[in-house]
Order: sequence, then C-alpha cells, then structure tokens
Amino acid sequence: MLIEVSINIGRLCNPNGHFNGRATKGNEIQMKITPTTPRTTIQVRFVNEDAGFVNGNESFIEDKAYEAERGTTIEQFINAADLQTDAQITAALMNGRLRELSHPLQQDAVIKPITTAISDGSRIYRRSLSFLMVAAATELFPDHTISIQHSMPFGGYYCEMDGTNISDTDLDSLRTRMRQLIAENLPITQIQLPLDEAIQIFEESGDTEKAKLFSKRRKDYLTVYELNGIRDYFHGFMVPSTGYLSLFDLRPYNHGFILQFPRRQAPTILQPFADEPRLARVFQEYDDWLRVIGSPGVASLNEIVENGRVQETILVAEALHQRQLTNITTAIAARRHEVRIVLISGPSSAGKTTFSKRLAIQLLAAGIRPVAIGMDNYFVDRDKTPLDENGDLDFETIEAVNVKLFRQHMHDLLDGKTIIQPIFDFHSGTSSPGDPLQLGADEILIIEGIHGLNPRLVEGIDSSSLYRIFISAFTQLNLDKHNRVPTTDTRLIRRIVRDAAHRGYTAADTIGRWPSVRRGEKRHIFPHESNADVFFNSALVYEMSVLKLLAYPLLLQVEPGTKERIEANRLLAFLQWFDPIPEEDLRYIASDSILREFIGGSVLRDYEPWK
Repeated sequence: MLIEVSINIGRLCNPNGHFNGRATKGNEIQMKITPTTPRTTIQVRFVNEDAGFVNGNESFIEDKAYEAERGTTIEQFINAADLQTDAQITAALMNGRLRELSHPLQQDAVIKPITTAISDGSRIYRRSLSFLMVAAATELFPDHTISIQHSMPFGGYYCEMDGTNISDTDLDSLRTRMRQLIAENLPITQIQLPLDEAIQIFEESGDTEKAKLFSKRRKDYLTVYELNGIRDYFHGFMVPSTGYLSLFDLRPYNHGFILQFPRRQAPTILQPFADEPRLARVFQEYDDWLRVIGSPGVASLNEIVENGRVQETILVAEALHQRQLTNITTAIAARRHEVRIVLISGPSSAGKTTFSKRLAIQLLAAGIRPVAIGMDNYFVDRDKTPLDENGDLDFETIEAVNVKLFRQHMHDLLDGKTIIQPIFDFHSGTSSPGDPLQLGADEILIIEGIHGLNPRLVEGIDSSSLYRIFISAFTQLNLDKHNRVPTTDTRLIRRIVRDAAHRGYTAADTIGRWPSVRRGEKRHIFPHESNADVFFNSALVYEMSVLKLLAYPLLLQVEPGTKERIEANRLLAFLQWFDPIPEEDLRYIASDSILREFIGGSVLRDYEPWK
C-alpha cells in the first residue's frame, strides 16, 4: 500500500531533528509514506569537539552515521568510529545532555565527544582518578582513611592518610597498585542502592560524614560507584574503566602526598612540581578555622544550621577575616616609612573591592592615609587596544594598559612630584587629563586591578616600597573526605548572584562568559600570584548556605537544551547538599562582610575612604 501526503511546511527535518531542505512551490511537498517494520537499531552521528552546540549548525566528523543495536554504549560507538582527538575522551554530549561513556543508547543521537581539554571532561578524569586512588588505598591500608583536601596550582590534590605521615614505602605501594588496576582495565560501575543500605555501608566503613550527609536526602535511593569491590559515592560522572586513567603520579608533600593529574590547558602531560609554601599555609590555616568552627564538611555545617548555631558560625568566620586584615595592616604599618604603594590583585569575584575598602579603613585607623589610583584609567585608547586570537578587543592583556605612563607616574609620585591622573572614558574609548595628584608624607597608594602583581608595572621601583597582596577564595568546604568542591565554583556562584542583582545579567549570561573570564585569569593573574607578600583567603565557611537561597532560582531559569544549562545543572546538584540558612539569620552577616559585595546590603558599596 502506498500513501501520498501533501505537507505544507517551510523545512524538513532529518531523523536527528535537523532541517535538511526547503519546500518549494508554495511550500508544499509531496511525500510518499509506506508501511514498514519498526527499526531495532539506532544511529549515531558525531559532531566535532570544537563545533557548535547540538542545536546549532554542527560540523559532523566525516559526515558519517554509525548504526548498532539499541543498548549499545556511547563508548562502543566512539571506539567503532576511531575518533582522533588530542586529549583523552572521558564523556560525551548526547543530544545536548552530558552523559557517561558507559551510557547505553536507546534512540538515535548526535554525539559530541568531551575530552580532558574541556572543563567537564577534566573534572571527570580527576574524579575517576580520585576513586582509583581511594580504592587502591582501601585495599592496601584497610585500617586507614584517605582524605582529599585541596588542589595544587600545577595540577594535583593534596591528600592525607588519617592526618599522619605516609611513608615513602607506603606511597610506592599505592602507586604500584594503582598502575596494576589501570593495566587490568577494570570497570567502574554505577549502582543504585536503596538509601538505607547506602547509609549503612558508609556507617560500617566509618565514613560518618557521608552517612550524615545522605541521611537528609529526599530520594529513597543513592547512586554509588563500584571499583574492584570497593563502593563509594562521588559527586558526578566517571570514566567507564580504569584503563582511561594512565596519566598520574604520586609525590610526598608535607604530612601527606599529592595525587598529580594533567591540567586542562595541557591535557597530555603532567606539569612540573612547583611548591608554594605560603599557599600551603593558607590551606592549613583554613583547616584550622574549620576545626575552630566545628565544621569539617557540609554535613557538619548543615548540623550547625539545624541546631541554631548560625549566629556563632557567622561571627567567628567574619572574625577570622578580620584577623587576616589586622595582620596585613600591622605588617604594612611596621614598614610605614618604606612602603608607599600597596598593590592588590586577584581573580573575578574574589572580593577585591570590599577588601580594598576594608584595608583602607584599617590603614586610616593606623594613622596612614590611603590614596587610590584606578588602574582602569590607564587603558590605552580603544584604537590601540590589542586583539585576542578571535579578533576581539582584549582588555585583559597588560598591553591594553599604558604601562609606560603608569610606571612613570609611580616614579614621579614616589619622588614627590605632582602627576595629572588620566581619566578613561569607556563610552568614547579615549583618555583625557584628570585631576592633579601628589603623594603626601603620611599617605600611601592603594592600587587594585588584575595586573597589580605584574612586575612590568613597577619596573625600576625599589621593592622595599611595595607591598603586594593576592586575594582569592582559596578554599571551600568539601562535601566529604573524597568529594572536593572546586574553589572556582565558589567564585562562579558569587558572580551569578552579583551579576543578577547589580548588573542585570542572567545566570546563563554569566555562565556563558565564565570560560573567557577563566582564560584571562590563567593568562594574566595567576602567573603572578607568587609575587605577593601575602595571600588573603576570602572564602567564608558558611557562604554556600547563604548563596544557595539566591543562586538556586537563578540557575533554574537557564534554558534547557543549552550548554549553559549543563553547567547550571552541575551547580544545582552541588548546591542541593547545603541546607539554606534561615532568612532571619542573614542579619548576622556584617554590613562590611565580603559576602555583602555579592548578596547586597554592603555599607561599603558607596563608601570611598580616599575621597
């Protein structure tokens, strides 16, 4: 039987939902439809890793389709296609949704490989490698517990075993066992357990943090992973087997060791070891803070909220910030006859603005008058702004700053001369002369900007006259001993909340810009952090329980089916573990808190102590 149908449409879609033609003659197309038997197979097409998203105009790999029985995994299709990539494939976008390689396909799909050169792919590699390390350590040292504490700038996690020293012999045994498990290419299997059973497993293994965290879970099941008989919970997807995890190393460090992995920017190599003792002290200090507050993980923070200890936790956390500020002010005051310029730098949403103002107030209290110079006023005219690799104006490179003029003004001010400050008009993109400025004997310059620690700005200036500060949210409360929370997520969530409240941007806007922001930080900010005289940790132990109230509804508004929604879903899944602080308890957050810069209500928003 043959049926002829006239369809009045403007376009036709192929089986994957993409338009493949236009109608003619009044948009009426004659189509022949014949009865057939249901197809038992599925088809997959691969889109290039660097191509547009699945809802856009894709560039398909060799424009070929691959067919197999329903239930065939994404990994099997990728292996059959023999895709050539510069980095390890660890996951895939399936019709716009992030999926594990072990995911069985039940319908036709467009697949975009995700590699370790992409944030999601890199996170999956690190998470899977952490499970491999935990599984091997559990087998070798059943009476001990490994904890993953914080990241290292060159690509690695600092880990400890029960807070005690791990011997070189034990570390060699752990490395050897991990490599054996990799050579065996053992499966990493996802398992759904009844919630009660999962909690019992964690309680019996002594992992009370996980047991407490999951005791409030609303769903009656929990997804865990199993490797070589070891079951554990990890927050996010995994690679399908241990054979994917060959690139790693272990090295002793302080009381523990570093689990080293490749960084996203160079996904095929391990970076050289680069120690930063001051950063290690920041992490140790934060760990000490958590013990003072009594909140080593999210579960204990939730208990604080439940038991009505929010006021105390907020006040202590803020007091610890104030102690850092006091120490910095004391250090500057002790060198008041030497230090004439304070340079402040840090990444996006670190809290630089509030910190700078609070530091200025502390200096005033010490009898030192701060004078601010806006680095943004030293931008070159727009027609001289360099272009980035995409041909766009690059405002984040130091070449966008009139370094010669800035440096000359610093020399003149230190020599007691008067300068004419430039004023940059962002609308016209041009600079014009501003007010005169001379530095008094009791005054000190405060300069805040992303290039603040770049040595090119202060060439020829005696280093004894400089005091450099690097500020960032260096740490974050981890979910438990094995699930570390990236501090980058803290800053992203801060920025989402602030952009929505003060800049009119949606969460999707902020998420979409974030990769560019991160590229700029890695190129122009983090390479110079080692020039700092001191680090200021702007993280607050309680902040996610506050930011959740504001960020959650914003993230839910991100449109499904977009790449921004994938990131929004990841952040939503992370925030779900935090119990929100009751709104009436927000009054305990100081009006000059760094957190107020993002949630609103800061007494310092319009305060300029140097005017």
